[in-house]
Amino acid sequence: MRRDKKRPACSEDGFTLLEVLLAIALLAIALPVLLGLRNFDLDLHARAGELTAATLLAQEKLLETELLGVYPIGEITGDFQGAPLGVQSATPITDRAVGYKWKRTVLPTPLELIREVRVQVSWPRGATEETVEVSTYVFAGLTF
Repeated sequence: MRRDKKRPACSEDGFTLLEVLLAIALLAIALPVLLGLRNFDLDLHARAGELTAATLLAQEKLLETELLGVYPIGEITGDFQGAPLGVQSATPITDRAVGYKWKRTVLPTPLELIREVRVQVSWPRGATEETVEVSTYVFAGLTF
């Protein structure tokens, strides 16, 4: 039996205890960081979904206001119960956006026939309340 002259006689294949402890220490540091990033990513994904829903709801209320064609100056609030304007459904829609509330404000502008319409949609997020606002200008027309 011939031995390789480049390797010492007592050498064995495998990892030393120091190498194993170092690998475990690196895992102990890296895994909590990666899990924390995953949780942060899930939270960002949920918030993006809420922002998208709130933006679509605000645009819906803005369009509803434009379709009504009446722009009295003032503020109106509500929630998203029932079907949106123009939707006919065989079954009643009770609460389609739980927790979301809206506030529509019609403001005068320096031009007498133009109104500014602002729609705010708010919803609870943890201990705080998030808000999205969209606005537009509409032609109030002549009133007789």
